[in-house]
Amino acid sequence: MNMKLILTSIVALLTLSAIAQSGTLKGKIVTTDSKPAAYVNMQLRNTKLATISDELGGYELKNIPIGNYQLTVSLVGLQTITKAVTITTNTTLQVNITLVENAKQLDEVIVQSRRNLNAIPVSIGRVAIYPLDLPQGIAVVGKNVLEHQQVQRLSDVLKNVNGVYLASTRGATQENFAARGYSFSSTNMFKDGVRINSGAMPETSSLEKVEILKGSAAILYGNVSPGGILNMVTKQPKFQQGGEISFRSGSFHLYKPTVDIYGSITAKIAYRINGVYENAGSYRNIPNSKRYYINPSLLFKLSNRTQLLLQADYLNHEFTPDFGIGTYNNTIIPNLGRSAFFGTPWQYAKTQQTSTTANLKHRLSDTWQLNMSLSYQQYHRDYYSTERIQASANGDWARPLGRTKNHEEYYITQVSANGKLTIAGMQHIILAGADVDRYLTQATSYTNPTMYDTINIFDPKKYKARTDIPVANELRMITTPVIRFGAYVQDVISITSKLKLLAGVRFSYQDARPIDTVTFATGVRKYAVTNKVDKSFSPRVGLVYKITNNSSAFVSYANSFSVNSGADVYGNALAPSIIDQYEIGVKNNFFGGALSANVTAYRIVNNNLAQTALFAADGVTPNSNTSLKALTGQTASDGVEID
Repeated sequence: MNMKLILTSIVALLTLSAIAQSGTLKGKIVTTDSKPAAYVNMQLRNTKLATISDELGGYELKNIPIGNYQLTVSLVGLQTITKAVTITTNTTLQVNITLVENAKQLDEVIVQSRRNLNAIPVSIGRVAIYPLDLPQGIAVVGKNVLEHQQVQRLSDVLKNVNGVYLASTRGATQENFAARGYSFSSTNMFKDGVRINSGAMPETSSLEKVEILKGSAAILYGNVSPGGILNMVTKQPKFQQGGEISFRSGSFHLYKPTVDIYGSITAKIAYRINGVYENAGSYRNIPNSKRYYINPSLLFKLSNRTQLLLQADYLNHEFTPDFGIGTYNNTIIPNLGRSAFFGTPWQYAKTQQTSTTANLKHRLSDTWQLNMSLSYQQYHRDYYSTERIQASANGDWARPLGRTKNHEEYYITQVSANGKLTIAGMQHIILAGADVDRYLTQATSYTNPTMYDTINIFDPKKYKARTDIPVANELRMITTPVIRFGAYVQDVISITSKLKLLAGVRFSYQDARPIDTVTFATGVRKYAVTNKVDKSFSPRVGLVYKITNNSSAFVSYANSFSVNSGADVYGNALAPSIIDQYEIGVKNNFFGGALSANVTAYRIVNNNLAQTALFAADGVTPNSNTSLKALTGQTASDGVEID
């Protein structure tokens, strides 16, 4: 008989024998008011077997050798509970535990206790998977950091996150972020799990935390940039009365009062109202900014298993676009005061962003949950300003003007189900869902003069600057409707107590409907002849090996796609860019969770990078039309991150 076959058989028999001589311990932890106790530590004393209760208070320890044990239940700030348990051969022991605290006391303890980078499941993953078990890099900036840092803008938050950075501000009109070499844009920005427009600067006073899922998230969110996605989690209603009134003041006439009030209306209804007013000047002479923001929300406990959260969000931001002092002859301007401003005294940008969201959560059972959300969003910007400063060598600058108006409406529906089941002795954490988005974008152009006047940035007296506001009439409006649909399924399989496999796939469908163009002078309405449809399957697979209870290693592969706008030089629609991502990393907790240290290496390969075409269809005439593009081949982004 083949010696290799004999050895394999012996190893298999020994493994089966070891499994047969073990048992399982599971149960549920609740508080004295029968509410689930989440994130409580469970450990068998004098062993390395440990776990943490999930969001529903459930826990499970597998492959425990037969014998007598002491089960300890602990959380910083709680009295440790010890319970004797006996594990017998090939059986499951059910042990339920009630903590002496109620849900409110437990919530206070959890907030005050140490919570490390790898301890809390993030909602951006749409299912409660602990970061140590997830083959992907994650970063969370929590409430304490946001408050202690006194963050003013989202860029202040992201200073705490490795690998995510502010890419541009375009005249201080918005903040554009990027990660791992790829821009976020509107497709990668989310609030409470719902995609939002990135044209407005979000208000940070209403945020409970900010979550970043690094790398590809196409399986869950469809057409997103592979660098990562960002989710802003707003403050939620509470059933205990409380609140905060604060006032912030700073340089250049900054003052910002905020109000945050929460409490219960009835035993089943809670509310929260967060409001902000901000007024700020600038170190330059003219620019100023005013913001009004309100975020009311209501939480309805429809039953012991069902809750409904209603949220509204309104932001009004009026400010002066500021393109800095520019350059001359591609050289920084010397000997110029920092207060110098070369725009007009009247230029403006007025932005309004409104959203309403309904989120329903229903526990189908102790292990299965259904989530549904409906969202309507509206974005509007009216912009009229001089543009980027590019002076000649003698300091002369012919000031260009730009006038635009953008109006966007989004309708977003999401539904997902997640839960646990055991098949062939292996636990599965299954997530399945679908989402439908409808985007309607209207862009209005104007007949404003492209050139306003000429000034000299070295000698303000050389020319007399204009101060009037030129008349700008509406020229045409282009309406672009887009419909997106996606369906996905994902499974996290515990092959053994140490080895986990994550596998999933998403089907995405995007239909860019015919563009509607209206010319106001003639009243002529013109529709594009065809629509553009893109379809794609995005697979994902990853392995996680639990080296110890506080350390894991992972490797993963994910595929995504990016829809390309414009056309090639022959007028044909561009195919999507197909992007592959490979990732490997190690996650560690040290000193009882006081220190988390994660290391990740990645490679992102874009197989069809779209760039502006160099030449027209004849291959000779230089191309200056940025809408004409070419798929120029493969690019790669490599990096190492330490969190």
